[in-house]
Amino acid sequence: MAAVFAARGARCTILTTPVNADIIRQAVDRANDANLRGTAGSKAIDISLMPFPDVGLPPGVENAMSLSSFQEDYRANFMGAVHLVREPFEQFLADHRPDAVVSDSFFSWTVDAAAAHGVPRLVFQGTSVFARSCNESMLTTTSSADDDPEALASLPGLPHRIELRRGQMMDPRKHPGPWAFSQSNNAADQRSFGEVFNSFHELEPDYVEHFHATLGRRAWLVGPVKIATKDSSNALSAKADASSCLRWLDTKRAGSAVYVSFGTVTRFSPAELREIARGLDLSGKNFVWVVSSSSGTDDWSQWMPEGFAELTAPHADDSRGFVIRGWAPQTRILNHRSIGGFMTHCGWNSVLEAVSGGLPMVTWPRYADQFYNEKLVVEVLKVGVSVGARDYASPMDAHEVIGGEVIAGAITRLIGESEEADLIRNKASELGVMARSAVEEGGSSYNDVGRLLDELMARRRSSIEAGEDVRRVPAAHGV
Repeated sequence: MAAVFAARGARCTILTTPVNADIIRQAVDRANDANLRGTAGSKAIDISLMPFPDVGLPPGVENAMSLSSFQEDYRANFMGAVHLVREPFEQFLADHRPDAVVSDSFFSWTVDAAAAHGVPRLVFQGTSVFARSCNESMLTTTSSADDDPEALASLPGLPHRIELRRGQMMDPRKHPGPWAFSQSNNAADQRSFGEVFNSFHELEPDYVEHFHATLGRRAWLVGPVKIATKDSSNALSAKADASSCLRWLDTKRAGSAVYVSFGTVTRFSPAELREIARGLDLSGKNFVWVVSSSSGTDDWSQWMPEGFAELTAPHADDSRGFVIRGWAPQTRILNHRSIGGFMTHCGWNSVLEAVSGGLPMVTWPRYADQFYNEKLVVEVLKVGVSVGARDYASPMDAHEVIGGEVIAGAITRLIGESEEADLIRNKASELGVMARSAVEEGGSSYNDVGRLLDELMARRRSSIEAGEDVRRVPAAHGV
């Protein structure tokens, strides 16, 4: 997103901690190489470091990905750190006086901190406008009276009839901490200058209108940012299996393989992993499966079905599958001609990457906004098939085991030879075209970025005319 703003002339600074700075530094360098707009040799995007608070975490644990390798006891410490970075944040505002601050919804305190320094706070939403609207409906209308997890609950006030089972929703009694956290964040977001989404109007037009007109919220859709910046952050790493995977895909016919990945944090039990393996085998389709290190078991003998190793032998000419342990070049895999579908947990980044690639999805949500995103993919956009996940739980909690036969059925519905599969693929392809058009000059996201920066500049000029102290960074815009 910083690269998107920088491409339009803004000076951006990313304020983060040392470990996270190392993770993003290469992407920032690439963005700066593409946007040589700084004055006197300055960079379009800077990284400013703040210390990670001492909250009793092991060294190097500064984000949720690294936290997932440790016990649940550390999560409370980690969430405490979210509030303790307020002091260096406020010091940065006092020293630099930017024209705006973009902060994640989880940092709810930034709205008051920014206001104290006369800086408008923009909320970054790492999800869809659809999910944001569903969450707003849930937080304001959900009753806990029904204990039956299979009971259907309707989310009122939305453009479509959206129903979820109670077991697919956050329960304020089972999850009192996350519920209170969501309520607090939502209240802070409503007091902010507006919200910025990595999405585009054509993907969810009814919900953009709902967000503006019905909820009275200000929003700018500026994505898909990976397409807008031509970001190659999924470039091949030195890992042999990453490059071997693409060579293996080169041997398969177009649209014949399903890509299976559930993000960096989601955990699966050995029993679930076994059923995924069985489902991939039973489907008869080619597949690339990313088994995340956060799945909780490095002993594959606990779950690998008999014969599965032979199915995925990397050097066999007739192998149907390729398994990657840990990191994978997801964008490159999704854009490979042999991939015909994506089995995903419905995290928004993954959904948007599938949409951008014109790919249909097999949906398997687990927690957070993922059940909402599944509804958008399957019921509103009609570019997906659900495996039927029914239970909302944290990344660390156990889930219902879905059988291999069900998994295989969802895969074959998606990339099989049927009228339904053809319709889904055609709609997904159309969305891919829309995604690419949105970020081109004159497209909806391109125009939203311009409107946002114009509004911030108008606010700055108004402050100058009013005689306010505007010691700003020396740039056309500062974010």
